[in-house]
Amino acid sequence: MTSVAAMIDTSERRVALVTMAHPDDAEFGCGGAVAAWVRDGWEVHYVVCTDAASGGPDEAIDVSQEARRRITELRKAEQRQACHILGVASVTFLDYHDGLLQPTLELRRDLVRLMRQYRPTRVVCQSPVRTWRPVYTIGRHHPDHLAAGEATLAALYPAAQNPWDFPELLAEGLAPHKVREVLVIGAPEPNFAVDITSTIDVKLAALRAHDSQVGARFAEIESRLRKLAADLGEPHGMQYAEVFHRAENA
Repeated sequence: MTSVAAMIDTSERRVALVTMAHPDDAEFGCGGAVAAWVRDGWEVHYVVCTDAASGGPDEAIDVSQEARRRITELRKAEQRQACHILGVASVTFLDYHDGLLQPTLELRRDLVRLMRQYRPTRVVCQSPVRTWRPVYTIGRHHPDHLAAGEATLAALYPAAQNPWDFPELLAEGLAPHKVREVLVIGAPEPNFAVDITSTIDVKLAALRAHDSQVGARFAEIESRLRKLAADLGEPHGMQYAEVFHRAENA
């Protein structure tokens, strides 16, 4: 597995696009790396695919449209605060129905539009496939995560760089763009580690901003995430790390 030092030369354009299904997904999966990249001069943009309207308490008895609207507004505000803590330049909410996300052509086009708009060198996304090791748990891979990952990878290649895909985007003035690398969170075969020793506290502070999701459990979550980051970092001589499967677009 390689480390951040082995990356391709991206000095010409340090822009990263992080696509996730829900608010807080990025903070859990790559918040430390994002904070490290921002410190290193990267411009990072977030895309949240769903409206987050299914993120209320499991014991809720009010699941009305008004209740969903309130949850959506709260979780979006929490995500914006987390972005402020990390130094993320912008966050776009695509507002697909939370819990029912599918890798449709419409979602692919929306992601291609943003890739052509922001023209990132690096894209970070969730894994489109489940992993079974070291242990599989029901909650480990939300179906929305899988759908967001599949749609992102389909948008990356060939659609973002192919003028023949979604020609209506050319009419919007959005020229094709070739993304140089992708980092996939939660992939079956991670091959790339990012040292987050100096930014794990920023990651946790950003995660803490998602109070509606982590508030009552934050001490337990912090302990678990520190142990996970330490376990991931140990093979690479890092105190704390986040790992990805990294692929280049040659």
